Amino acid sequence: MGLKQLNISDVTYFKLNNELNRPVNGQIPLNKDHEALAAFLKENVEPNTKKFASITEKIQRLIAEDYLEADFIQKYQPEFIEKLYQELLDQHFTFKSFMAAYKFYNQYAMKTNDGEFYLENFEERVLFNALYFADGNEQLATQLADEMIHQRYQPATPSFLNAGRKRRGEFVSCFLIQITDDMNSIGRGVNSALQLSRIGGGVGITLSNLREAGSPIKGITGASSGVLPVMKLLEDSFSYSNQLGQRQGAGAVYLNVFHPDIISFLSAKKENADEKIRVKTLSLGVIVPDKYYELVRNNQTMNLFSPYDVEREYGVPFSYVDITAEYDNLVANPKIKKYQIQARELENEISKLQQESGYPYILNIDTVNRANPIDGKIIMSNLCSEIQQVQTPSIINDRQEYEQMGSDVSCNLGSTNILNLMASPDFGQSVQAMTRALTFISDSSNIEAVPSIAHGNRLSHSIGLGAMGLHTFLAKHHIEYGSPDSLAFTSTYFMLLNYWTLVASNQIAAERHETFYNFEKSAYADGSYFDQYLQHSFAPTSEKVAELFKGIFIPGPDEWRELKAKVQKDGLYNEYRLAVAPTGSISYINDTSASLHPITRLIEERTEKKNGKLYFPAPLLDNETLPYYKSAYDTDMRKVVDIYAAAQQHIDQGMSLTFFIRSTIPDGLYEWKNEPEQTTRDLSILRNYAYYQGIKSIYYVRTFTDDAQEVGSNECESCVI
Repeated sequence: MGLKQLNISDVTYFKLNNELNRPVNGQIPLNKDHEALAAFLKENVEPNTKKFASITEKIQRLIAEDYLEADFIQKYQPEFIEKLYQELLDQHFTFKSFMAAYKFYNQYAMKTNDGEFYLENFEERVLFNALYFADGNEQLATQLADEMIHQRYQPATPSFLNAGRKRRGEFVSCFLIQITDDMNSIGRGVNSALQLSRIGGGVGITLSNLREAGSPIKGITGASSGVLPVMKLLEDSFSYSNQLGQRQGAGAVYLNVFHPDIISFLSAKKENADEKIRVKTLSLGVIVPDKYYELVRNNQTMNLFSPYDVEREYGVPFSYVDITAEYDNLVANPKIKKYQIQARELENEISKLQQESGYPYILNIDTVNRANPIDGKIIMSNLCSEIQQVQTPSIINDRQEYEQMGSDVSCNLGSTNILNLMASPDFGQSVQAMTRALTFISDSSNIEAVPSIAHGNRLSHSIGLGAMGLHTFLAKHHIEYGSPDSLAFTSTYFMLLNYWTLVASNQIAAERHETFYNFEKSAYADGSYFDQYLQHSFAPTSEKVAELFKGIFIPGPDEWRELKAKVQKDGLYNEYRLAVAPTGSISYINDTSASLHPITRLIEERTEKKNGKLYFPAPLLDNETLPYYKSAYDTDMRKVVDIYAAAQQHIDQGMSLTFFIRSTIPDGLYEWKNEPEQTTRDLSILRNYAYYQGIKSIYYVRTFTDDAQEVGSNECESCVI
């Protein structure tokens, strides 16, 4: 029949899935989801999957017909591939929900060129990932296959989707680039946005270095137009370079809160903004130094500083000046032009825009740099706010050549599935295999079209391993989200991720006799990074949490001391190792809750283009877990902040932390509330709470309105896992 000939009226699985949303005698009919899954496999997958006599024949055909690359297959003997594939089949993998199977076959499974038939199942996608990322190492391929078939490890969407394919995009999830205050850099930045959007992945760009509107331009009569025209150029670039319409171009621009254009920057996202300045698809992020929180707390006048003047005085771009440390000097310097606003007025503008659109992201830049173990300065983040790495600026001449090659960032991401990794026969071995798989992505990436990205990747070998499914794990074990036990579990779990990625990175450095650039200037080399682990044990103290980790090795100060000595001796290969990205459709395939957040609904509703609404029940939902599955919109966001803070102390980069708030807030949720309507004050209190808890960044603010709409809901999947 073929997929294109499928008629919605001829299949039963959509109807069965939709019946999930119709209670029967006050109960959620979860059996309907299982029926929808069975019907989908029978009516859609089985008749529309190309059959082959053996995996060897299939691979040969796929290579001959330009579906698969040949090089990675040729690194293994056919007998090994057949044996590994049989081992995968022997695990008897089954999808646990209709949405999981539907998402996999719709978005990830390889199809014939005409889109008529599926060319692979889940086991084969896992096989090709394992073979590709193991790079000829049979032992590692076997380990990775085991991690992925048991869904302990999930490569990011670009990696999982493209591994092994002949006609593919990049494995990299997203990119970070900076623009400095000159026309050559602006031109190169726009070109970089075009190139990076073309090959896939979201792009984050900081505009903080650009002179403000009205600032003089040397040799030209007139003045600068500021950051807004550059924002429009970038938005148009992303919209144009969208992979032939296969995805919406995705970009985020960041601006320092002390930049004079900050108000107009925020205003460009407002619904009622003039079309000449309004940006519809560009995401906005604000870089916030500590000094801003002090000025807001004290209700003081806030000085904004001309980036052009600051760079002339300090000899470095605006992003590289420590505003908190230099604030009084900047105010006192008559050579630096200043603009005054009231700090609380700006705070109110930020909150109003978050209510209206979910933007801007917040990057607490001083918190980020205090925790940064690497020599250099972090100046920005990415499209999802979790990647935070040092960068250096480039100098570009009039011929668009690099006189000084700077370093920018590419994001090589993957995620652990908490529920399944906690059941691993060897937690440490699992994480080490994941680290090596991600390292291969970094090693094999070479974004030639943007030299500063390629250069930064070669120097850093950075990766970002994260986690998803925290709420599912907690619900299964009858632990309330945000409770002391949940915080203790989160802290110990991420301590283990930190420990074992360090072990793996150290082993790679020893094997290759190579470290990341400037390792000797890092807090790893001088040993100070390890202080918190030598002075304090992160082993669980409560009986319930200790039972969860039964049989899992928990390193104490002695083991950390031994690891410190090894790292100081042989170094680390990866400059950065951990980051918690959002998890989009891949969470459904893993049958788990997204990232570290609470679920949003017991039965999540998604609109799937021409197929209408589909429903996804909370994973493991039953009478036992139901009391522990409270919606994020009914959860005190301070509990979410506390969870993220428990993880953040072990993570060298950041996390995509989203606030979920109803427009009419449930009575008693926040003690300061006297009226039910969400106000700008609520958002300000929560942002400040996150800052004082050591949170590095805030992603979206999602508001659930009284008419059941979500404002600020993330529709971009270019940068998520």
